[in-house]
Amino acid sequence: MKTDVTDPAFGELKAQLWAHIQQVARDRDPYIASEGHFYVQHYLQENLARWGAVEVQQFTVRGQTHQNFLLKLPGQDSKLPPVLVSAHYDAVPGTPGADDNATGVAVLLELGRSLSATPARHPVWLVAFDLEEFGLEGSRHCAAQLYAAGQRLRLMLSLEMLGYCSAEANSQRYPADFFRYFYPSEGNFIGLIGNPAIALDLQHLSRSLHRVGKVPAHWFPAVNQGKGLPDLRRSDHAPFWDLGYPAVLITDTANLRNPHYHQSSDRPETLDLDFLTRVCQGLQHGIQSL
Repeated sequence: MKTDVTDPAFGELKAQLWAHIQQVARDRDPYIASEGHFYVQHYLQENLARWGAVEVQQFTVRGQTHQNFLLKLPGQDSKLPPVLVSAHYDAVPGTPGADDNATGVAVLLELGRSLSATPARHPVWLVAFDLEEFGLEGSRHCAAQLYAAGQRLRLMLSLEMLGYCSAEANSQRYPADFFRYFYPSEGNFIGLIGNPAIALDLQHLSRSLHRVGKVPAHWFPAVNQGKGLPDLRRSDHAPFWDLGYPAVLITDTANLRNPHYHQSSDRPETLDLDFLTRVCQGLQHGIQSL
């Protein structure tokens, strides 16, 4: 089924995403804006708990305890390795972080709603990471814990800024000049960056975004864990790459497109909610059909 913006279901999903963003987009740096950070933690736990028991992963950085929140949704076949889908909920000081990363959190929560009602073939684990903005500490802790336990993953997806787009020519920049010969100059697509070994999964997710969500999607295989292009490692997928897990960064390309990146102007009104809703629908289908 393809996206129809006049469909009541589209309007309902759009309203749910907007409601989440309104709650999450606030100063929430864990050290300077601890009140906002605590509010978002409570909001995450409350909403994830609607679909099952929430596990709290605690870890310590700079003498302070931090928390990831994990919800394990059953799949149609419980013997299959899970798909882990993540979004970080912290933000840099002085910004409400609407795109970075309230959009990822909003999609994560709505994936919980849809995948609890219609389970995917694989179990799906939804995790909200803290301290992405402080060295990917939350995802490092989670990846190391899973690796030590011998936990296999079907796929790890990092939702990192999903709601900013522009149809203007030259609104999209790239981390290296050669990209512009293969990818568009308009910043109106979703990028998927993953291990070369999972090229078929990158193609699958791109097709779901394009066919179901009607969102242009372009994928790129990052060799050597993206170490030759540091911009490809700036989110929570990187610690999973480093431990050999199949992982994908799903993004609107952040500072390579969004002029509000890490600024006080990264506010909800700068987002394209129709674009974000279509991204969410495409990801729902893509994960369910893995």
